Amino acid sequence: MAYEVLARKWRPQQFADVVGQSHVTQTLQNAIKAKRIAHAYLFVGPRGIGKTSLARIFAKALNCVKGPTAEPCDVCDTCKEIMSGTSMDVLEIDGASNNGVDQVRELRENVKFAPTRGQYKIYIIDEVHMLSPAAFNALLKTLEEPPAHVKFIFATTEAQKVLPTIVSRCQRFDLRRIPAAQIVERLLLIAREEKVVLDEDAALAIARGAEGGLRDAESALDQLIAFCGERISEEDVLAVFGLVSRHTLESLAESVLKGDVPGLIRIIAGLDAAGKDMQRLLLELLDHLRNLLVYQCAPQAVESMDVISTQVEVLKVQSGLANADRLLRMAEVLAQTEDRIRFALSRRTLVETALIRCARATAVSIDELIRRVDELQGGVGGTPAPAAAAAPAVAPVAAAPLAAAARVGEAPAGGYAAAVRREPPAASARVPAAPKAAVAPEAELAKLVTGWRDTIDRIGKIASLARGALMDARPLEVGADKVVIGFDPEFAQHAERMRMPAHHRAAQQVLSQVLNRQVNVEYRLIESEGQADVPADHTADADGAARTDGKAGVRKGVKTRQDWLKDPVVRKTLETFNGSIVDIRE
Repeated sequence: MAYEVLARKWRPQQFADVVGQSHVTQTLQNAIKAKRIAHAYLFVGPRGIGKTSLARIFAKALNCVKGPTAEPCDVCDTCKEIMSGTSMDVLEIDGASNNGVDQVRELRENVKFAPTRGQYKIYIIDEVHMLSPAAFNALLKTLEEPPAHVKFIFATTEAQKVLPTIVSRCQRFDLRRIPAAQIVERLLLIAREEKVVLDEDAALAIARGAEGGLRDAESALDQLIAFCGERISEEDVLAVFGLVSRHTLESLAESVLKGDVPGLIRIIAGLDAAGKDMQRLLLELLDHLRNLLVYQCAPQAVESMDVISTQVEVLKVQSGLANADRLLRMAEVLAQTEDRIRFALSRRTLVETALIRCARATAVSIDELIRRVDELQGGVGGTPAPAAAAAPAVAPVAAAPLAAAARVGEAPAGGYAAAVRREPPAASARVPAAPKAAVAPEAELAKLVTGWRDTIDRIGKIASLARGALMDARPLEVGADKVVIGFDPEFAQHAERMRMPAHHRAAQQVLSQVLNRQVNVEYRLIESEGQADVPADHTADADGAARTDGKAGVRKGVKTRQDWLKDPVVRKTLETFNGSIVDIRE
């Protein structure tokens, strides 16, 4: 007897044998039991998940001698003919090779003839989206009002290409990709029946490569049996299909999360030498980060994740190596890299630089930064230093500037009293100046400062160019009927942009909504708020001392770099973040 490949030998013959499509099989079985059988069905989904197999099982259920029945007998002549593809009442048509209007006209002529053996004449059209528009239109009337003895079952991988007029005349079923755990279970069952020793890690590697398609997994297992014989290990699967082992992927993720740059470089070098696909590596690493993020934010959802028990243990350990903000930032970097890798000359270099960026990522939540700076102030003298006398002191960090500071490699927007440069490998972080005494109640001003980034985003949705102009601004005052927004002198052009009618209306509308009352908006340069006048040719020397007209006289009331270094809060901040002062602004 000729050899039969595993994908055909283990093709489902009953609804209960179909893996991962219970929502479809249950509906079809209930329809048969209730005698509510439609005249046309459309099965949609990616390759290898059971569309044609379901169509055949459904055809057997309708034409079985016991039928229509939810459990065809598989022993009667009708069932055997359908299983072998020789039934005259069940016609399987390839839409790709029979896509012309002439073939559809022939089908229309044949539907009027009664079935020869079973109760129904069933047409199964695979890849129906390949039919031409003329063929679709020729089929419309017959599909809408077919003879009582005719049933249509369509299958397609690209439902968007099927005419809406065809879809509207069918009952549509969307089949899902099969979870890896169910594919692993099925592969282990097949291996036991075929007297083959298959490691669980090897089965998982096959399932990963199949990407949700059981038929692809069964074909891969067939190939591996021919290659390896009666014992298949994970190394065999990786060697044949060029995949990265789960343990290597988890080790790479651990090196990135721990900031172990030499370790991740060593792993990437080994994978590149073994000829692994760097683009696929990025996708699998991105999927691992997604699982980490889900496990960290919603541990109770682990049962719905496409992972096995051994992977859950790894997620439990690695989820403690980074917070959610850093994982999101890393996922963003990998997603951007995946978009660029197809155009890269050196994929290894691109992947290495992306992973180094992820390893050096120090994204911290806004609340955490505020808490840490508050602790610094509380630890120096017990209370924050007053911002009264000469120049503004370092204040608790506002949420709006910190939203930008928390992103790797970005500096916070707005004005600064002392800018702190963190030495490598961390990103630069700057401490903004304390807001001046508010004219309106402090609560409203604090509300605007805390939610300034969200407010900017809302304004940007109304006037897109306004968002960029406000990124370098901050709220200064909240009055009875106005809000004052301040700009540094170097961003004076942004203040002029905000005075344009469209941008001004957008800002006024959103700020009125935030404060729950109608307010006007004013735009003001920071130096016009009562600070010491600064001449146009004002510069700062290498030590940070302000000079006027090129002379050595320091303006009265301006603190120099040395003065800031003596400030206990600034000194403590520099020590904590291993930083230095690079700029001083008022």
